[in-house]
Amino acid sequence: MQQAFIKNLILLLALNLLIKPFWVFGIEREVQAVVGTANYGLYFALFNFSFLLNILLDFGITNFNNKNIAQNNHLINKHFSSILVLKLLLGLLFMIFTISIGFILGYSSWQLKLLFMMGINQFLAFMIMYLRSNLAGLHLFKTDSIISVLDRTLMILFCSILLWGGLIKEPLKIEWFVYTQTFSYLVTVVITLGIVIKKAKFKKLKWNWPFFVLILKKSFPFAILVLLMTFYNRVDAVMLERMLPNGATESGIYASAYRVLDSANMISFLFSGLLLPMFARMLRYKESVEQLVKLAFTILITPAIIVVVGCLFYSFDIMGMLYKVHVEESAQVFSILMGCFVAASLSYIFGTLLTANGNLMQLNIMAASGMGLNLLLNLILIPQFHAVGAAVSSVVTQFIASFLQIYIAQRIFKFKVNTRLITQLIVFIPSTFLFAYITHNVIHNWLAGLIIFAISSAGFAFAIGLLHIKSMVRIFKYG
Repeated sequence: MQQAFIKNLILLLALNLLIKPFWVFGIEREVQAVVGTANYGLYFALFNFSFLLNILLDFGITNFNNKNIAQNNHLINKHFSSILVLKLLLGLLFMIFTISIGFILGYSSWQLKLLFMMGINQFLAFMIMYLRSNLAGLHLFKTDSIISVLDRTLMILFCSILLWGGLIKEPLKIEWFVYTQTFSYLVTVVITLGIVIKKAKFKKLKWNWPFFVLILKKSFPFAILVLLMTFYNRVDAVMLERMLPNGATESGIYASAYRVLDSANMISFLFSGLLLPMFARMLRYKESVEQLVKLAFTILITPAIIVVVGCLFYSFDIMGMLYKVHVEESAQVFSILMGCFVAASLSYIFGTLLTANGNLMQLNIMAASGMGLNLLLNLILIPQFHAVGAAVSSVVTQFIASFLQIYIAQRIFKFKVNTRLITQLIVFIPSTFLFAYITHNVIHNWLAGLIIFAISSAGFAFAIGLLHIKSMVRIFKYG
């Protein structure tokens, strides 16, 4: 199992590291520069608003299906056609509620039109996630890895034509950016649907109301968890745009910093997509997950710490390289917000483990507490500190949530206290701060300093045994 984990993690990361950084830093960044901070900030707020009601869009079906198919491969033939109908019905319900609430919040007709298209995009994106959950549940990780970058690859192609192809004379409009996403998602859905239909031996759609009710009941705890976690991860930009007179601009500044965090978090998200079916299958057959948890922890948290410390010391330089306006404000938000990367990485490991084990009540209590804390902190901090306040709120909430998940997992699985790992972390974390301080103050070329810092920190992690090449190679070869 660990062998499969390593092999498919390498493929997944390789594909995503080729495609998604260019999307984030080449396409999205250029779009923001072309359309302006305020216009992009409005887009970013609407994008996050369209996320808030995804409980209606997915209802936890994707996580439930991933775990269920991983443990019972034969059920894909029985469940797929009915779940597909259910997903279409939920998509319609999602669109009705999203547009209705947008109207109540006072969005203009143009904003509602943009929100409608973003809602379509969310439906298509979640449909891709559901279809991919079948691939992951069947352990078709190579196919899943390729599909994971297909939509972004198409978006890069189409957006590159709009930005640099010279085919249009007028300036890029933000709605064109949204339309390219719609078309790319649609093509990806069609291709992925074809693959899953072949595997599921699908013949026709089935209207099965008792089955719909059964699936919704089983997936309801997953749905509540997704809703609560989405709120405390996505509501910041919406509250910024709605609460402040210059909310669109502040949301744009927040988006500038969030872009890097979101790119980094995608690695953790992909990581958890591999972990969930593996944890689910191991737990079903009563295999110990402790070694896989430790392996996931060291592989993910070590680079996360290096990234966060590097971004803290070089925040102004990184933002100055990416943007030409609002650099100082973006850098201040960025230096705080990137702390979420470590917290999110922890959550993607331990939250995934608890999800696979069915501990959704504990996770939902944790997530509800996180949502309440996040809303309270935003209401207090955003009016006074604007985007910086939203960043502080997000960091505090996510670290508390991640520590609670570790505590719950420890109570349930009774993991042995790994004194050696704890000692290595106690040595490693302050050492990365020391390396960053030295390179930042001694090496005048910031990019060279950042690279030397990263290499030194990674080398030190191997030197103290936090990362170990031989054990990783042994797992890769023999499992």
